[in-house]
Amino acid sequence: TPTPIQAQAIPVALDGKDILGTAQTGTGKTAAFGIPLVNFLLKTKKDTALIMTPTRELATQVMQTMTNLIGRGNIRTALLIGGDSMQKQLKQMRRNPRLIVGTPGRINDHLERKSLNLSKVNYLVLDETDRMLDMGFTPQIELILKFIPNDHQTLLFSATLPDNILKISQKYLNNPERISVGSLST
Repeated sequence: TPTPIQAQAIPVALDGKDILGTAQTGTGKTAAFGIPLVNFLLKTKKDTALIMTPTRELATQVMQTMTNLIGRGNIRTALLIGGDSMQKQLKQMRRNPRLIVGTPGRINDHLERKSLNLSKVNYLVLDETDRMLDMGFTPQIELILKFIPNDHQTLLFSATLPDNILKISQKYLNNPERISVGSLST
């Protein structure tokens, strides 16, 4: 049985629409964006998906959930986080992954090294966006978004909806569907 955020977000994401979603941590947001993301990758065969998270712990957790959804060997993946071996990540990038999960700082490191090409990213997830902005990642996020094609689907999830997220959503989301589950003030 889907959680409320999953029941509301999955059909909208499957329709290819952008989402501006708010729900508390622990409400099943990863599956809410992960299930449509896997569906997208299995349908397209060439396109790539990028999931950005504020911390390496969350990135690792999201990657684990995505690996469970995908199954082993179906879609190549890369986890780009600080504190992890750059050599291991460069090896993952040489395999042309179609699902990349990472933190803004390390994603930018790979862009600077030219080991990451975002020109085929057609599915973008910004997870816990409020925390990414609180941690000062706005410049890195905006830099990363310059490398992503204009024609892509964006799912932005956050526990709260401060003004800086509304600004980013107006700038980077295309007529997003607003999905809100639970309280925004908790």
